[in-house]
Amino acid sequence: MGRWGRQSPVLEPPDPQPPPIPPRTFMRQSSITKIGNMLNTAININGAKKPQSNGEASWCFSQIKGALDDDVTDADIISCVEFNHDGELLATGDKGGRVVIFQRDPASKTANPRRGEYNVYSTFQSHEPEFDYLKSLEIEEKINKIRWLHQKNPVHFLLSTNDKTVKLWKVSERDKSFEGYNTKEENGLIRDPQNVTALRVPSVKQVPLMVEASPRRTFANAHTYHINSISVNSDQETFLSADDLRINLWHLEVVNQSYNIVDIKPTNMEELTEVITAAEFHPTECNVFVYSSSKGTIRLCDMRSAALCDRHSKQFEEPENPTNRSFFSEIISSISDVKLSNSGRYMISRDYLSIKVWDLHMETKPIETYPVHEYLRAKLCSLYENDCIFDKFECCWNGKDSSIMTGSYNNFFRVFDRNSKKDVTLEASRDIIKPKTVLKPRKVCTGGKRKKDEISVDCLDFNKKILHTAWHPEENIIAVAATNNLFIFQDKF
Repeated sequence: MGRWGRQSPVLEPPDPQPPPIPPRTFMRQSSITKIGNMLNTAININGAKKPQSNGEASWCFSQIKGALDDDVTDADIISCVEFNHDGELLATGDKGGRVVIFQRDPASKTANPRRGEYNVYSTFQSHEPEFDYLKSLEIEEKINKIRWLHQKNPVHFLLSTNDKTVKLWKVSERDKSFEGYNTKEENGLIRDPQNVTALRVPSVKQVPLMVEASPRRTFANAHTYHINSISVNSDQETFLSADDLRINLWHLEVVNQSYNIVDIKPTNMEELTEVITAAEFHPTECNVFVYSSSKGTIRLCDMRSAALCDRHSKQFEEPENPTNRSFFSEIISSISDVKLSNSGRYMISRDYLSIKVWDLHMETKPIETYPVHEYLRAKLCSLYENDCIFDKFECCWNGKDSSIMTGSYNNFFRVFDRNSKKDVTLEASRDIIKPKTVLKPRKVCTGGKRKKDEISVDCLDFNKKILHTAWHPEENIIAVAATNNLFIFQDKF
């Protein structure tokens, strides 16, 4: 037993069999979360109309990235979106294993009004498809999560993961090259020392700016099941990776061992009743982390109390309303994402129909509950038949912890203002990719007569879904992934 818990040798012996599907809740769910992926081309549309406002946010179209044709390949579907800590960079991962990094346009920050515009900064292949010969299992290259490390010098570092392997990438700029070597030719070939008859002084040559992404560490072979979360600790030295049944703690400098800090795998796999769905470190307390489960519970663990965090310090769970009890109750109560606030005092959790705000000082119930698409409760049976009920929607905070955002179907996404208790439904549509376009609130009609600007719940397109969203840490700039397109919206500045 190590300082941080059970030491996990890299290369766990394979389990005799994969975990059976928990009753009812996951009877039709694969262990790979069915989420989206990414893009190649970029269309920059400048300018955003500055509408009159009564204090509420008015969102304007800024940019769309990605091909606009309808022939979308699986590899181009966006699977994760993440701003870095100052919002200057925006990274996306896709189902093809690529990572695309966008950089804030310097001119957009000095413009009046300020604009939220990003240009392609770097593109690289993060993961390749693999095959596990021991289990006869294909490992997809899809990027499940991206997490940035805090910047300490001109170089940027980020972690990316697929189902089995986490990689640390270094992203750096180079605008100079050296020439005039004594031991090698200009084409890079090594010179025969006997042919070196004179000593040359190498010189520095200015070259066009190049952005290089190079792999620095590979953290592999420590997860038997599929990785659903990674989170960098506030100490910027360690990070956690979580799969369906275990959470491992890594040091960024050590690739050949990790420490298992949570293990909910039962001795008898037939007794399995829940799986881990998301995990995240506290933003300031390096010893505290939370993880959510398919049972609708969130557990807070403190590594100071025990190296093995199988026993939680706090458990956040809302008692079920008996009047809403149905066959689908267990499925829709599963938490797909949990995010701690920037202050560290609150956290949000997203289940299928709602998003909840929790105070870390109160475990019994959430302090705020916002319905996301309550109108779908009557359609759970058909959503179960087409597997949409297993979709994993993410959620995010704004920089001041005053608003939260999450996605829905028909390319709708929802923004909730915690101060005014008001919310708005917006649509990421190609119809609004015009300069100075202000997003109009959308409303869904559940029955009876439909008003002019409303859309019927029966007309919603469940193949178009906003699963991944990100909010700029300092400004009202949001990034929304819609299939293979990345929409960037901004508030009036």
